[in-house]
Amino acid sequence: MCARDIGRDTGAGFRRECADRRIDASGLGPAAASADQRHDPAQRQGRRPRGAPQAVIDAIVAGNKIRKTRYVWGGGHASFISRGYDCSGAVSYVLHAAGLLASPLPSGPLMQWGVPGVGNWITVYANAGHTYAVIAGLRWDTSAAGFGSTKGVRWRATMRPAAGYAVRHYDGL
Repeated sequence: MCARDIGRDTGAGFRRECADRRIDASGLGPAAASADQRHDPAQRQGRRPRGAPQAVIDAIVAGNKIRKTRYVWGGGHASFISRGYDCSGAVSYVLHAAGLLASPLPSGPLMQWGVPGVGNWITVYANAGHTYAVIAGLRWDTSAAGFGSTKGVRWRATMRPAAGYAVRHYDGL
């Protein structure tokens, strides 16, 4: 029953079952990478998990480059290079670095990007007003939801409910 519901209290039995099947308890990536391997709490950087495909590593490296840029509405829409990024600009930036997106997309069109469902390494959550991604088990988001009041482009160790979002991934990732 290793469901991939985000924001649901699944309990220890679910986490054990997911670990047995090599799925992160969040349902978002391989269990082989511990939280410490995926995330450096002191620096808030995504780390390269063991066994990650090159596209995932490229997305993490790109995210680390812009991880403390400020939030700018519309930032990253006209170009991947921007003085700041909004939610879809930040997600587009890492997808482009991974070789998964040719040009920036706003949140609405990201609802149709890739294929439906949760990916093993990269999943995009999009609706008409907001988008975020989960990459190797870390949330890449401009929203501070579930993480105090820190706003801007950041890696977040906490997940957020996925209700109301289209859940998409790149086939094979």
